[in-house]
Amino acid sequence: MDEKTDVARRILSIFQQQKLAALSTHSKGQPYASLIAFTAGSDLKTLLFMTPETTRKFSYLSDDPRVALLINNSLNLSSDIYRAAAVTAIGKAQVVQGQRKMQLTAMHLEKHPHLKDFARADTTAVVQVLVDRYFLVENFQNVIELRML
Repeated sequence: MDEKTDVARRILSIFQQQKLAALSTHSKGQPYASLIAFTAGSDLKTLLFMTPETTRKFSYLSDDPRVALLINNSLNLSSDIYRAAAVTAIGKAQVVQGQRKMQLTAMHLEKHPHLKDFARADTTAVVQVLVDRYFLVENFQNVIELRML
C-alpha cells in the first residue's frame, strides 16, 4: 500500500467513526465556527452537511464558499494530546439541487437517520464541500498533507 492510499484509509476511518465536525466560515473579515453533522464521500473528494438557509453559516457560505472542516477522534482526555488524530479539510462549499440533492440527502441520512425531518424541511440546504486537501495530524505534531486535486 502506498503512502497516499494509507493516509486516505486513515482519514476515512476517522470519518466513519465520527458524526460531527467543526465548520469554519468567514465573512467580511469575521470568522465563524459551527458544529455540524457531516458525511464523507467514499472517495474523500467531497464532504457534505445540511443547514437551514436562514443560518449565519449559510449566509457566510454565500459570501465566500471557502471553508475548513475539523474532524477529530478525541475522547476529552489529557492523553488525547498525544493519542488523538485530527483532520482538517480545506475546500469550497456549494449548495446542491435536483437529483444530486436527493442522492446526497439519502447518503447523509444513512449516517444520520435522526435528521430525516430536518432533511425534509423546505428551508434545509444540502451543502457539498469539494475538498482540495486534507491535513492529518497524529501524535501531537505529525502533520501529513493529502492533496485531492
